[in-house]
Amino acid sequence: MSATKTGPAIARLHTLGLDLPTLADNPHYVDHRAVHSSIHISGQLPFKNGVLLGQGIVGRDVELEAARELARHAALNCLAAAEQAVGDLNRVRIIQMLVFVASAPDFGLQSRVANAASDLLLEVLGENGRHARTAIGVAGLPLNAPVEIQMVCTAVEE
Repeated sequence: MSATKTGPAIARLHTLGLDLPTLADNPHYVDHRAVHSSIHISGQLPFKNGVLLGQGIVGRDVELEAARELARHAALNCLAAAEQAVGDLNRVRIIQMLVFVASAPDFGLQSRVANAASDLLLEVLGENGRHARTAIGVAGLPLNAPVEIQMVCTAVEE
């Protein structure tokens, strides 16, 4: 991580009342891996301070608005991993985002859940937050989380 977290992206994050979280180490995988110019961000769940913020199936146990908030937090965790990889949030450009929504078979609003994460990326990174995206409904996710987000990003010169 960068020693000083300053610049437009961090300022926009703070304006939203948010800070980049510290991600817990995992003995089974890394939060990011660079391959040539691409940085692959491992799937992030909506953890905050080591606590999973929600559990259940969207459209059955979890309301749409709650799922959208969880997606924003999972995206925030992805930004923390990207900042670790690149060294400065101002240098992060999102290429692709995959949003997995544990949802009831007839839910059908996975893209609305994903929109909340996309909006956060655009609010914080501006044009560097614009990305290709897939929103997928799945039967279940780790720890019964309602949302998991995976990203591919790259570093840009300031």
